[in-house]
Amino acid sequence: MGDVARHLDSAGIALETVYPDEMLIDVAGVNPDAELYVLKAGSPAALAYAGLLDLAGASIINPFRVVAIMKDKVLAGRVLSDARIPAPETYVAADRNQLEDLLRDGPLIIKPFIGGSQGRGVEIVRNSDELNSATGETGLVFAQRYYEPDGRDNKIYRIGEKFFGVRRVWPARTLEDKLGEPFELTADMISIAERCGEAFGIDIYGLDIIFSSGRPIVVDINTFPGFKGVPDAGRLLAEYLIGKVKK
Repeated sequence: MGDVARHLDSAGIALETVYPDEMLIDVAGVNPDAELYVLKAGSPAALAYAGLLDLAGASIINPFRVVAIMKDKVLAGRVLSDARIPAPETYVAADRNQLEDLLRDGPLIIKPFIGGSQGRGVEIVRNSDELNSATGETGLVFAQRYYEPDGRDNKIYRIGEKFFGVRRVWPARTLEDKLGEPFELTADMISIAERCGEAFGIDIYGLDIIFSSGRPIVVDINTFPGFKGVPDAGRLLAEYLIGKVKK
């Protein structure tokens, strides 16, 4: 975002960073004073602040209501399913023991269903013992069918009408891992990415696709990722935001 700020400054557009996690939020006093807001963080405080701005009529990228759905893996899973996007079968349960019968058809992967990143809180369970010992979260348990990847994760980033592919190891532990290796997207991968955007009604986002037994599967979608590994990402993001401000 520092690179984005430099490009915006060159275009005569001021960028101010707001840190809701570091401030006392006056619920009745949150009102928009900027032409455009970018919802970058996904913390509870950031989402609450964005929600208040949305109620006050602010223009936000991505729209708060869309972000709220995408941050909730249960709701996002339903959107992907309704759009017939190739994604893992998804389940939720109040008691993890309710998932036990699903293990007969293969392993499951348990994730935090709100937020979650960089592999934190993700556990693969293959049998009843692993299911019972999984730490997971308290409350609602979110699980998906686990598909063994053929290779590295394929990150697809969209900025407006441009699509970029970055191949990474998972989970990424070093800066080199996070930057990954750019690769040329196939027509099929671009089509899947476009359909994801249509399903949520946005044109700036990221998604993770793995290939399992040669079949593409969308395993995650992000509302405003870091775009690491995308060539000249700062300039492209700035141009995208400038276009939104001028509309």
